[in-house]
Amino acid sequence: MKQKTVWHHTTLLLTILCVAVTAITASPGYAEENGQEAKVAVIIDDFGGNTGGVYRFLRSEIPITVAVMPFLDESTEQAEMAHELGFEVIVHLPLEPKRGKASWLGPLPITSALSNEEVKNRVRKAIEDVPYAKGLNNHMGSNIVGNKRIMKAILEVAREYDLYVIDSGTSPDSVIPELAEEMNLRWAARDTFLDDSRSSRNHVYKQMLRLCSQAEKHGGAIGIGHVGIKGTDTFNGISDSLAHLKNRNVRIVPVSELIPTSVEKDPSQFWQRIVGGEADE
Repeated sequence: MKQKTVWHHTTLLLTILCVAVTAITASPGYAEENGQEAKVAVIIDDFGGNTGGVYRFLRSEIPITVAVMPFLDESTEQAEMAHELGFEVIVHLPLEPKRGKASWLGPLPITSALSNEEVKNRVRKAIEDVPYAKGLNNHMGSNIVGNKRIMKAILEVAREYDLYVIDSGTSPDSVIPELAEEMNLRWAARDTFLDDSRSSRNHVYKQMLRLCSQAEKHGGAIGIGHVGIKGTDTFNGISDSLAHLKNRNVRIVPVSELIPTSVEKDPSQFWQRIVGGEADE
C-alpha cells in the first residue's frame, strides 16, 4: 500500500513538472506559432528638408519607409530620390495639434478652420508634391485625428489615390481606425515610437529591441522614428540593432507589407471581386 502511494505521488509530481515545463517552453510568439517570419516596418518621418540623418538613411541599405512632409525645399526631390533608391515613400501629412507652434507644421497644414473642400484640395496638393507615395501618415495632428468631419475628407482623398493610411498614434481619440474600416481602406497603426526630441542613440537601440519583441509576439510591428535634430542618433541606434534583428530572424520591410488587404481581412471578397469583374464584362 505504501509503495502504491509513493508511486502515485511520484507520478503526480512528474506530471506537474511536465505540464510546467511545457507551459514554459511551448509558448511561442505569433510568428513562430504560425510558421511565419516576424517583420518590422520602420517609418522615418520628417523628410523634405536638409536635416540630420536624411542622407545617412538614403545612402544606407536599411529598408525604411520614407515619410516626406510636403511643400518643403526638398520634398519632391527627396521623394523621387528615395523611390529611385528602392525605398517605399509615403506622405507625412501635417495636421493641426492641440498644442505646438504653427512653424512645426510647415506650409499648407490641415487645420480645423478649413472647409471639407479646402481640406481635400490641400491633401491632393500634398500628394502631388510627394511623387511615388503609396500611403500617408499624420504629422502631429492631435486636434484633427479625432475630428470625424476632417478625417473623413482626408481619407476620401486617400481613397481617390488608392493610398493606405498609417495612424501615427498622436492621440488616443483618433477616429482613423473606425473611419478606415468603414471606408474599406487599408490601414495600420504605429506600435512604438523609436525616438523623441531628447532621445539618445542607446534609447533608439532599446526601442528597436522592443519593436523586435512586439514583432515576434504578433508577427509584425510598426515603429516610427524621425530625421532632424536627433536624426543621426536615430540612424545610429537603428543601425546598432540590425545584428539583433538578424539573430532573431526578424526582417525590416516596407510598411505596406504589414497592412492586410481587404481580401486578407475577408477572404469572401476574393469571390465577390471575381463575380463582380465577370458581371462588369
